[in-house]
Amino acid sequence: MPEIGPEPEPQPQPVSESVPVAEPEAAPVAAPVAKRPRGRTALLIAAAAVLGIAGGTAVGYDVQAGRAPTPLPALSQPDLAYPAKALPAGKVPDPLPASQDRRVRTGGDLRKLLADRPAGWSDDDGSVPGFGDGWLGVDTYARSYKEEGPMYEYFLEYDIRRIAGATWKRGQYRTAETYLVQFGSGTVQGAQDFAEGQLSYMSGTEIGAGNDGDAIKGSGNGRYYLYEVDRKPGYLPSYHARATVYRGDIAADIHIYDTAPISKKDIRTLAERQLERL
Repeated sequence: MPEIGPEPEPQPQPVSESVPVAEPEAAPVAAPVAKRPRGRTALLIAAAAVLGIAGGTAVGYDVQAGRAPTPLPALSQPDLAYPAKALPAGKVPDPLPASQDRRVRTGGDLRKLLADRPAGWSDDDGSVPGFGDGWLGVDTYARSYKEEGPMYEYFLEYDIRRIAGATWKRGQYRTAETYLVQFGSGTVQGAQDFAEGQLSYMSGTEIGAGNDGDAIKGSGNGRYYLYEVDRKPGYLPSYHARATVYRGDIAADIHIYDTAPISKKDIRTLAERQLERL
């Protein structure tokens, strides 16, 4: 067998001088990006905002200065008390007499502000459980409402002070109830909120009278209502009328019940008589 020798080393091939060898192109390098000076821009924006506010304020003052003075609205405070006669010029006013000072009137015995019993009626102290000498507890009064729990919490939240009342009867079935609900004299207008809250749902049919009622003359905020008759099998028909009004820190809540129809005059008369005492 022929002897196998080492393989010859490969020889470099000659390169023609006329063909240039291309060098690999370098990858493009992105130009450096300078960071935006945030601090300077923020200062410019803040300065512009300050100048804008100052400029707007100056323009506003200039416009207001060129306008005619606007008169203030008239004060509407029906509960302010004044002397019956005007005092001579330069004389220092004396304290209001108790008959004209509302705080003395409402701060005394609240039962004295209840309207007198009308002619033809008699006292009916046993018709409302819980009445004692003309006073009624907050919990007892709250139970007269459909939602007694929320009403009790409402009275406590709105700083209820005390409740005075009177009950009368006429004939066999007609009864009348008058409640004076007094609230504290704090920042919350308790009597106004209570009365307006009651009036707000009276036009509804679920727990209200189902009508808009009529205004109590001279009150500016009170109304009286006649409910639809309530008929149930086996029972006499039930008629109901109600009036609600407030003055100062006292809200008056008046009801008439009967098995015969109640006229608007019946409830209006009781409401007007009670309003005169407040």
